[in-house]
Amino acid sequence: MRLFGKKGTEKQRKALHTRILMGLVIGGFVGTTINLSLAGWPDYQRKFEFILGTFVEPVGQIFLRMLFMIVVPLVFTSLTLGVTSLGDLSRLGRIGVRVMLYFFLVTATAATLGLILVNVTEPGLHLDPEIRENLIATYGEQAAKTTGPKFGIDNLVAIVPRNPLDAAARGDMLALIFVSIMCGIALTRLSPEHGGPVIAVLKGIGRITEVIIDLAMKFAPYGVFALILNVTGRFGWGILKQLLYFVIVALVGLIIFQFGAYSISVKLLSGISPRVFFRKIRTVMVTAFSTSSSSATLPTTMRVTEQELNVPGEIAGFVLPLGATMNMNGTALFEGVVVMFLAQVWGIHLGIWEQALIMFLAVLTAIGAAGVPGGSIPLLVMILQTFGIPAEGIGLILGVDRILDMSRTVLNVTGDITAATFITRLERRGGRLGPVAAEEKLTG
Repeated sequence: MRLFGKKGTEKQRKALHTRILMGLVIGGFVGTTINLSLAGWPDYQRKFEFILGTFVEPVGQIFLRMLFMIVVPLVFTSLTLGVTSLGDLSRLGRIGVRVMLYFFLVTATAATLGLILVNVTEPGLHLDPEIRENLIATYGEQAAKTTGPKFGIDNLVAIVPRNPLDAAARGDMLALIFVSIMCGIALTRLSPEHGGPVIAVLKGIGRITEVIIDLAMKFAPYGVFALILNVTGRFGWGILKQLLYFVIVALVGLIIFQFGAYSISVKLLSGISPRVFFRKIRTVMVTAFSTSSSSATLPTTMRVTEQELNVPGEIAGFVLPLGATMNMNGTALFEGVVVMFLAQVWGIHLGIWEQALIMFLAVLTAIGAAGVPGGSIPLLVMILQTFGIPAEGIGLILGVDRILDMSRTVLNVTGDITAATFITRLERRGGRLGPVAAEEKLTG
């Protein structure tokens, strides 16, 4: 079962990717150029920001809202149909255990890499105390409003919603996933006479979301241009200079994991050439970078994973919505770097056992991170409080978080795709999926 139909022509796909990439590059160039040109002219800078907020930002928000608009029906239909297509509960349980184990191991590896890099480079020792005080004074009020979430049995109970429609309206993805899986299981227990019409309706809704995704992606080059122009036009490049060591360490870690760890994963575990893999998912990476949201990127992720990487609809429909909520590799890496960076800034020594706990908490909180821009910041507060690191330290990184958020979202989304390709290979090896046609193989 495929939620998405046959892929378009190679020429059409390349044209869309090229236009989106051009929107990103041009938007970044224009925004950065104007921002730096107006650095010494605060009055003109304020006028430019007014123009951005009045004319540019709404264009980007319309694009984002078009993507968010279809997330709930997409997740519900894809997960429910995915479960029904998997058939028996034993297969569902087997795939569920395998994908959750993969999520945990890869996320833990990402967090560990972040901790290793920050221990080796010690970026917190390069931050001037005066700059630290200035940044806290600038962003302290915003940081004070950021509160860490409470984790406990209530979080587990909340996964089972009292009102599924209310959970969907609030964008509670864990509750939506639970309801979708339960509906899928229920449909497998119904006879074809009773369950068939419901499945047909869900497939129809899935086709509707496909059409809306196509329409949204035609608008993508302009939406991406507006989003990137708005970010770079407002971005504090002076703050980037002050936090240069921290930003470099974080970006290096993200790049190593994106093109190093994932290349190893897709080559050894999925049997796919890394070069082919990254070429196929270019549109996904650009969309993730520009939207800073795993949830907003999910429609594109599912379409590309099915059409370009030959992942069956039942696997993509089950693994990718789970991953968009529970598989945050980039977030875990980022959290490890931030906690150790702030500990170094404040002169707080954290030993090997404390860092092991940081790794565990980074994995745990990454599962609960909202798939929206800046969704990991509240979770960082909780980890900082655990180790007695002043929570106002968040103010140090808020000025540069946007560019890092965009980068780690690419990691998060790519990790979901690697998981889907890995599970697909396991199922094919077990004879539970048909072989891939020779012309569709991705080994080189």
